[in-house]
Amino acid sequence: MRFKMRLTYALSLLVLSGCAVDQVSVDEEPATTATDPTPPPYVAYVTNEGSGDLTVIAGGTHEVLATIPLGKRPRGIKVGPAGDRLFVALSGSPPAPPGVDEDTLPPPDRSADGIGIVDLDEQRVVNVLQAGTDPEQVAVSRDGTRAFVANEDAALASVVEIETGAILAELPVGGEPEGVTISPNGSWVYVTSENDSQVSVIDTTALEVIAVFDVGARPRSSTFSPDSTRAYVTAENGGTVSVVDTSTHVVIDTVELTGENVRPMDAKVSPDGARLYVSTGRGRLIMVVNTQTLEVLGSVEVGTRPWGIALTADGRYLYTANGPSNDVSVIDTESLEVVATVAAGERPWGVAIVSP
Repeated sequence: MRFKMRLTYALSLLVLSGCAVDQVSVDEEPATTATDPTPPPYVAYVTNEGSGDLTVIAGGTHEVLATIPLGKRPRGIKVGPAGDRLFVALSGSPPAPPGVDEDTLPPPDRSADGIGIVDLDEQRVVNVLQAGTDPEQVAVSRDGTRAFVANEDAALASVVEIETGAILAELPVGGEPEGVTISPNGSWVYVTSENDSQVSVIDTTALEVIAVFDVGARPRSSTFSPDSTRAYVTAENGGTVSVVDTSTHVVIDTVELTGENVRPMDAKVSPDGARLYVSTGRGRLIMVVNTQTLEVLGSVEVGTRPWGIALTADGRYLYTANGPSNDVSVIDTESLEVVATVAAGERPWGVAIVSP
């Protein structure tokens, strides 16, 4: 029922001519049709760093259902465990790509920092958690009570109680922390440090860093196998993916990804654990790695500088946020072909997929 309500509300936004998303009251009756529309099999949500909003895409038809205002520089995005809320990292720090003289940048707007909570029934931001400065990515505990946040400019990871907004811990995790991923079993959060080329492991019960290990240069993200026994950490400048034994939090193998301008960015493991999908930024490719042999099975070219990626629950489709081309590629993982390209906002960054 909740998923149907979300879709009906999103469709109503399309027919309310001239109304911006935030102008529609959640108390208004949604637009009615002769017959109830068939809900899509899933919905993809894409953060747009440049335009400060969220593009809502229907699975199957690839139709843009809505654009939801978020705030400044929305990047990392995660679905809450109940599937009814999104958690989005918002930052008032000005963009500072590699090579930019930070002394020339405007001062940060700290009032814009936070974790925006999007209610999917209401299709709007209903709360912003204060979660330290310059949040870049976020993870949510399995019980939905805590958020783990990378504070890029502070070299910290903040742990926030979602209901009260209280900061429970601030943990040093190396310079420019970025990727924040919780293991499927809920035991650990991996936080990557771009500056120090390392990963800090947070025990989600003790709220302490219990291990730190080195990986390739400028690690951007991590992902876990479905059974939580393995983790995979991408290294943009190293051109590698580190394979980690999570029982010891030790790197046991390294996959080298080669090709013109290939820079591993985000990664996701298929639901059966057999494949690892890696976005390659300037390389314009999604590369597919066999998790048993660690051999590259193939690749597919997508838009410009793919960054965030997400898989559907059945693993059949992969969505990629292509920043400079302002679009999203939809890949059929069986054929490794792009089956759709969907226009998004300005500089799409992250992707999350919600199934009914």
